[in-house]
Amino acid sequence: MENNQTKEKLLAEIERLKKELKKKKKYGLVWEDKPEDVVEMCKEKLPVLKEVKGKEIITDKNKPVNLLIEGDNYHALSVLNYTHKGKIDVIYIDPPYNTGNKDFKYNDKFVEKEDGFRHSKWLSFIDKRLKLARHLLKDSGILVISIDDNEVFQLKMLLDKDFGENNFIACLPTIMNLKGNQDEFAFAGTHEYTLVWAKNKSKSRFLHFLVNEEDLEDWQEDEFGFFKQGTLKGGGVNGDRSKRPNLYFPIFVNKKGNFYTTENDHSLNSNDFVIYPISDGKEMTWRWSKDKLKKEPQNILVTKTINGYTLERKIRPQLGDLPTKKPKTIFYKPEYSSGNGTYLLKQIFGENRVFNNPKPLELIIDFLKITLNKDSTVLDFMAGSGTTGHAVLELNKEDSGKRQFILCTNNENNIATEVCYPRVKNVIEGYKNSKSENVAGLGGNLKYFKTDFVDYKESTDRNKIKLTKEAVEMLCVKEGTFESVLNNEDFKIFKNHNHYTGIIFEQLAIEDFKKEIKGIKDKISVYIFSLGDDSFEDEFEDIKQKVKLSPIPEAILKVYRRIYK
Repeated sequence: MENNQTKEKLLAEIERLKKELKKKKKYGLVWEDKPEDVVEMCKEKLPVLKEVKGKEIITDKNKPVNLLIEGDNYHALSVLNYTHKGKIDVIYIDPPYNTGNKDFKYNDKFVEKEDGFRHSKWLSFIDKRLKLARHLLKDSGILVISIDDNEVFQLKMLLDKDFGENNFIACLPTIMNLKGNQDEFAFAGTHEYTLVWAKNKSKSRFLHFLVNEEDLEDWQEDEFGFFKQGTLKGGGVNGDRSKRPNLYFPIFVNKKGNFYTTENDHSLNSNDFVIYPISDGKEMTWRWSKDKLKKEPQNILVTKTINGYTLERKIRPQLGDLPTKKPKTIFYKPEYSSGNGTYLLKQIFGENRVFNNPKPLELIIDFLKITLNKDSTVLDFMAGSGTTGHAVLELNKEDSGKRQFILCTNNENNIATEVCYPRVKNVIEGYKNSKSENVAGLGGNLKYFKTDFVDYKESTDRNKIKLTKEAVEMLCVKEGTFESVLNNEDFKIFKNHNHYTGIIFEQLAIEDFKKEIKGIKDKISVYIFSLGDDSFEDEFEDIKQKVKLSPIPEAILKVYRRIYK
């Protein structure tokens, strides 16, 4: 009897759970989240940044400092959530494609094609990083990801979840091998994909490509910019005078080539030339009204002919100072060939192949051309050989821009120390190519950091003091102030060309610190050690307009509590 009652209760509970599951069932991507060692370690150790001395490159102190961070990208993104939250304009990444051919590691082991959790491991890996990356983007920020068909469909659904499907911009087939890879089954593969997302589509803005030099032959230029010639007469069925009789009127042109529309605009002269919208003897209409002609005389082209004058419209480009065109959804140029990326690295490093399948430089340049302004910041937290940094430097050289890049990469197989950093260094300073020809440097600045860790199992006073001492370079990165002005045990001061940062470790040293900054006219970001959340505003009341106060390490701990909860 008792067993029957127990059985009935179990069956009833199963039915109840089924109903609950049905209620919660929804469309979306489901995978088994897998624990990751680099994530788990952050429960006891907090990441910070440490500069690698001797690898700094400075060619112009008035330009932004680019960053290269060596370390696991989960840890680098954690630090950037404090230093760069809401500051990044564009994120570009080229993640492992998870082909099963020793291209993706999870917990230091390659994920094989036969692994039953192959896709779950990849999704767990990428999801954790995309969630951190999203906080870094400005509201107008844009995410661009290269991927192939091993994970493109899973990634699309993951981004629907993390970024919202309403913020999806495009899935661009990107031609990397026009001839096709004959080794692939059934079809010769020609392309990968590029997924483009916005953090907030309503606030995002995309630029157009400049028209090719050959296409510029179709354009003319006047004092107002470029234009193409277009007819001023209406055409087709709706261009007939009977359809819009108010657009049938004479336009007069005087000997100076000036035009007007009525006798009221000009003292009519018998020598003035009169033009009506007549085509092949048929009375048509003008495309523009009299009012529009009056408002935009600069957009009418008057040309003298043997028989008098002709009138045409000047069609202006919509964006920029040069004619532009909207990028097509299929991304292709011969320069996008995957072999071009390898060839360029050989030019920089010699014949030894130092990196497999680097992205072609021209491809990344084009991604950045349509997403970045001249003073934007781009992040690549899977930097590989450093193509993104190279592309930013090329664009800055091309148009004197002040774009900034942040590259993050681990040092597996010495990729950071022997490929990424040397490539960026060579491109900034110049190098000899494989033919021993000098290639001029593009200029730019770079700081090299490594992720490091502070033991922090408990929120003790001692651990807070330790974290504050170890966070100095993080604060310099946050403020972009790397030049040391004053360095002692109680406080430190750093600067760049227009900004200062002060870090105070000992509250009793506040008055001494204030004396040191008395002669500084620029605003100063001041970080003060506090066991709680006290920013000591009363102590700075007399110079409150000059300083921006922040308590540490509490501000850092708040970020890490959010990330690691």
